[in-house]
Amino acid sequence: MTDELDATLRARSPVERLRAIRAAVSGRIVFTTSLGLEDQALTHLIVESGVDMEIATLDTGRLFPESYVVWRETEARYGLRIRALYPRHDALEALVAAQGVDGFYESVAARKACCGARKVEPLGRALAGAAGWVTGLRADQSAARGEARLAEANAQYGLVKFNPLIDWSREAVAAFVAAHRVPVNPLHDAGFLSIGCAPCTRAVAPGEPERAGRWWWEDETKKECGLHVDAEGRLRRAEPLAEGAAP
Repeated sequence: MTDELDATLRARSPVERLRAIRAAVSGRIVFTTSLGLEDQALTHLIVESGVDMEIATLDTGRLFPESYVVWRETEARYGLRIRALYPRHDALEALVAAQGVDGFYESVAARKACCGARKVEPLGRALAGAAGWVTGLRADQSAARGEARLAEANAQYGLVKFNPLIDWSREAVAAFVAAHRVPVNPLHDAGFLSIGCAPCTRAVAPGEPERAGRWWWEDETKKECGLHVDAEGRLRRAEPLAEGAAP
């Protein structure tokens, strides 16, 4: 089913893609936004398309102040409420007790443990019972993301994952949000091309890859938090969904 969906979506505009996704999926669809450039464009497109999709974000507790500002501005601009998912307090307390408040700098394992508690576990709750998951991934963001498609089965969460902007360039997204006056994080103009948690994000220098500012102290080839890739840094390429599974 996902191969057919992927082929069908290729020839359509983003708004048409969102409407086709909604028509193809029977059940709840969740769009997870990080409030970054691509996700802001998608929020605008979801509102423009009029499709029924839940919009959710993962508040790790370590976001930049500017991210909360754009969150508030987005809700006001589009007259919607973004569902917030937070880390489990007991898991977070145990994490900080074990590794310290900024222990994620000490090793890749420590950083992944932090991402696991603050992002991966809340994502599981955001997607619980959903039939579709929409993201703002773009193929040119990183080598791992270059393997993503418009529609792909995700057995981990038992749903179909959609990446409606996967074939867009950053320049195209930037032009779109400017033309439609979409609220965007002012940190983008300060060189923060990819924005995550404040302690783990820096501005990138001219010529650096888009995600060079994320976990900059780690191996350049494995800069993911675990939401979209496996433990080895590979895109989560799941087996086909079981017979009868959603959608």
